[in-house]
Amino acid sequence: MSGYSHSPPGYGYGYGHGYGSASPPGQPYGAPPQGQHQYDHKARANGAPAKPHKNQAHGGGYPAPAPSYGSLFAALVPSVFPPGTDPQIISCFQLADQDGSGFIDDKEMQRALSSYNQSFSLRTVHLLMYLFTQTNTRKIGPKEFAALFYSLQSWRGVFERFDRDRSGFIDANELRDALLSLGFAVSPVVLELLVYKFGKTGGKKRAIEYDNFIECCMTVKGLTERFKEKDRAYTGMGTFTYEEFMLTVLPFLIA
Repeated sequence: MSGYSHSPPGYGYGYGHGYGSASPPGQPYGAPPQGQHQYDHKARANGAPAKPHKNQAHGGGYPAPAPSYGSLFAALVPSVFPPGTDPQIISCFQLADQDGSGFIDDKEMQRALSSYNQSFSLRTVHLLMYLFTQTNTRKIGPKEFAALFYSLQSWRGVFERFDRDRSGFIDANELRDALLSLGFAVSPVVLELLVYKFGKTGGKKRAIEYDNFIECCMTVKGLTERFKEKDRAYTGMGTFTYEEFMLTVLPFLIA
């Protein structure tokens, strides 16, 4: 975690890297290239909000451009696997697409991912499908499936890196460090809420399993990217109409 010796003060909590939608395999979806960091440390020392790296592609992280609110239930456009897609990913999709429609639904995708030892609840599957298709149709095509699959491989690496005690769970401290490594410096209050929301272990010391860790990180990143669309000057403030606010938050609550 070079470059992140402490939580940044003042404004700027949750302002992640967002280096475009096409992160190479081996990096988290939307993560910055190795060695590049979001925070302007000189500005931080003066209490100013973070500014994007000069090479940053604004608004990255999820497929761009962001959809209009009216397109959330639009039909998916047929797609194909990108050149060079791993044959195992293609085979996994084709096996799940039993009717040959070119799309798989949420339950088919859940089974497809489980066949690769990546067990997810339907809620997590729904959130992933929403973020990678930008619709709530709960279907996904080849191009989006491939991007999702590569992303999950990278997220598995993040989870294993910060599960330092190899417990199979991420505790509050490990979650804080994982989010920091991705460029999200959430406040202690938000961190506590995240662990309470996504930690299903119960008891006084809550911790987060792999599928809930994916859902947690995607929620933080997704909401941050939506907020940044309204805060183009990076002031830490944005203006939403009531409908915009509801349509921003609800997809993450009812996935």
